[in-house]
Amino acid sequence: MRVAVKAAIAAALLPVASAQAWEPTKPIEIIVPFPPGGSSDQMARTIQGAIQKNNLVKQPIIIVNKPAAAGGEAMLDIQKSAGDPHKLITTSSGIYMTPLATKLPVSWRDFTPVAMMAQDAFVLWVNVQKPYKTAKDFIEAARIAAPPLKTGGNGSKREDHLISVTMEQIAGVKITYVPYQGGGPSSVQLAGGHIDANMNNPAEEIANWRSGAVKPLCVFSPKPMAYTQKVTADMAWSDIPPCPSQGLNVTYQMLRGMFMPGKVTPEQQAYYVDLFQKVAETPDWKAYLERNALVPDFRSGQAFVDFLVEDERKHKDLMGKAGFIATN
Repeated sequence: MRVAVKAAIAAALLPVASAQAWEPTKPIEIIVPFPPGGSSDQMARTIQGAIQKNNLVKQPIIIVNKPAAAGGEAMLDIQKSAGDPHKLITTSSGIYMTPLATKLPVSWRDFTPVAMMAQDAFVLWVNVQKPYKTAKDFIEAARIAAPPLKTGGNGSKREDHLISVTMEQIAGVKITYVPYQGGGPSSVQLAGGHIDANMNNPAEEIANWRSGAVKPLCVFSPKPMAYTQKVTADMAWSDIPPCPSQGLNVTYQMLRGMFMPGKVTPEQQAYYVDLFQKVAETPDWKAYLERNALVPDFRSGQAFVDFLVEDERKHKDLMGKAGFIATN
């Protein structure tokens, strides 16, 4: 392991107590590796709003969207910005998946881990006109469908695609996956009946759920979501059963985390750990979590590093089985 990698991880382990030893001296950029309006962009702008509303920093927060190359452009930007404490990147599982699928010469180990803010659940959604009431119904239909049932999602070899292929492998069925430019287009296609299912996050499908165009069959989680407030007339997020409880033994949650470039000082890293801990405690952030049915899961220091190591291992395993890892 390179010295820079060791330094980045060592910085992540330092206590928050030294946070006041350094403060930003110019505007802070939060780079979003996806287009405006998506779930990662919404998270960054919620953080921006919470910081500004609660006067948590003296400098402005600027959101910069760099969606090219499935987020690769943003990751390379942070990699090349080593030592710059005025840049951050908000990331999802793409921090492992894009390099593995494309051989992009970058890794989260080139960055400084700051904090995991939450995890994002995925739900198996179908058009409300479909007869399926459970995940088992969907799988049984997939078993006899000719041509195969179609799922859709955010791009190729990304989280949605990985879940779809994993469903095929676990259930022993054939499913055709259709990649779109994001969760929004996938939602539109499902509501229009052009695909049979998608694996959108709650935030990406809530509008069509409320309008009665789509319905959830199960959440790809070992337990129900925690939010009990009704979303539709008769259902809350907590009413959606876990997929394993319906015979579909597939679970998947996506990290939502913050990183700095590598080669920053321990004091600079500690400043942002403290900042994001404060953000996580604001009413604005808590309301955002509930509104989007995110799983609260703040981690920093060794706990965050341990999560990243294990989550990367899981993704390598799943992507290897799916045939998603680039070989040349």
